[in-house]
Amino acid sequence: MNLPPTFDLTGKTALVTGASRGLGRHFAIELARAGVDVAITSRTLDSLDETSRAIAALGRRAVPLVLDVRDHASITTVVNAAHTALGRLDILVNNAGCNIRKPALDVSWDDWNTVLDTNLRGPFFVAQAAARFMLPAGPGRIINVGSVTCVAGYAGLASYGASRGGIKQLTMSLAADWGPQGITVNCLAPGWFKTAQNAVMYENAQWVPYLIANIPHRRPGTAADLTGTHLVLSSDAGAY
Repeated sequence: MNLPPTFDLTGKTALVTGASRGLGRHFAIELARAGVDVAITSRTLDSLDETSRAIAALGRRAVPLVLDVRDHASITTVVNAAHTALGRLDILVNNAGCNIRKPALDVSWDDWNTVLDTNLRGPFFVAQAAARFMLPAGPGRIINVGSVTCVAGYAGLASYGASRGGIKQLTMSLAADWGPQGITVNCLAPGWFKTAQNAVMYENAQWVPYLIANIPHRRPGTAADLTGTHLVLSSDAGAY
């Protein structure tokens, strides 16, 4: 079956942060499967080997880059390098993130800064750097990866919840800023997907039945469950 042209991503380019594992790796590989050349980032180069091989096996180009989203110079260097290597930037997936689970009274100054710098400040400046290339070139797609904690509060997640609530609001602000120039900005808010970051949650025998009972499909979400939404938001079909 031939897809309508608005869904076609063949020949597009993307930058996916936090692509060494979990949702980031999945997003990068599925973009490649759809015909996209992908710059992928992590804090270490060797952690990107598996993602790079998977992209290459699909016949697309992978550009692995070392990025620390807490460092502004690193962000500028990497976004510029991705643009140079790929020739342009059509899609940005802001996926890099971290979490420090602690009771609110135990959260230190450094804990707070680590989470907020990684999950909120970093994604803003990555988006800003990417938009500097997208805006003059034409349409662009920015997808920020948030969390169910964008809209719900959970004990032990004060800094994480604040960062994810912030990314939701940031998404709306950037959409208003750049939408008139053809840059869409959207936020995915996965629930308690069974990823490495959430593994500790699934070790709690009391938590899992409660979690499953509150999911309509009665199972945890998987990365594959986000593929359709992610690809639509990356394509011309998601232009509005």
